[in-house]
Amino acid sequence: MNETRVNDIANNKGESRGEFVQSLVKGLTVIKAFNQQRPSMTLSQVAKVTGFTRAATRRFLLTLVNEGYAKQDGKQFSLTAKVLDLGFSYLSTLDIWHNAKPMMSELVELLNESCSAAVLDGNDVVYVARVATTKRIMSITLNIGSRLPAFATSMGRVLLADMSDHLLNNFIDKCQFEQFTSYTITGKIALKAEIAQVKKQGYSLVEQELETGLTSISVPVHNGSGEVIAALNVSTHMSQTARQQILEVILPALLQCANKVERLG
Repeated sequence: MNETRVNDIANNKGESRGEFVQSLVKGLTVIKAFNQQRPSMTLSQVAKVTGFTRAATRRFLLTLVNEGYAKQDGKQFSLTAKVLDLGFSYLSTLDIWHNAKPMMSELVELLNESCSAAVLDGNDVVYVARVATTKRIMSITLNIGSRLPAFATSMGRVLLADMSDHLLNNFIDKCQFEQFTSYTITGKIALKAEIAQVKKQGYSLVEQELETGLTSISVPVHNGSGEVIAALNVSTHMSQTARQQILEVILPALLQCANKVERLG
């Protein structure tokens, strides 16, 4: 996000200068410049990624270092664990997932498969709760705060199925499809049809679209008003669990767990 884009945000939202703190937006942009591919960067590299001037980038980086959200080692800057406080501040407001942990743990013990919950954030699903087994079914490690592309995940499709036609069309039109495996749905029409099926059947089963061998089944979690607030899933490996077993054993247990979580709200 460059400086012109930051300036445009306030205008697009019709907010006055007095209500829109550009320096806060820029500071958050600097934080988000760091990721798994860029865990450590020089001042020049951060400036290039954000589109900010070197002088502005230096001020933001040194402020983050001073407040403990970043550290400096020579010319290299990187984030510290204190950045997690920002995410946990949000998660601490979601008592439902703290209270849901025992139900999710019971499901994991019953099935010997990992259970996760996620919400939709832009083009991704963000994990807000997770109880894992000792099994390793993905090449990456998933934790609270992990993000995965919504279009290629069962939790994402459950959440997309709750969207209005207008919002869903907008999401699909802007979606950046990536061919993760030979099974990944990358066509707009095909994805829309799949989401319509998810909405009709009340669950999403995604087989090997994100990673070869990985199968995930998800169901929605509703609040007291009937609105979908999250998706709950169980992930397994195709070589260990047949499709029929997923639908006849895992799905009923997952739906029961989701129902228990909903009663917490």
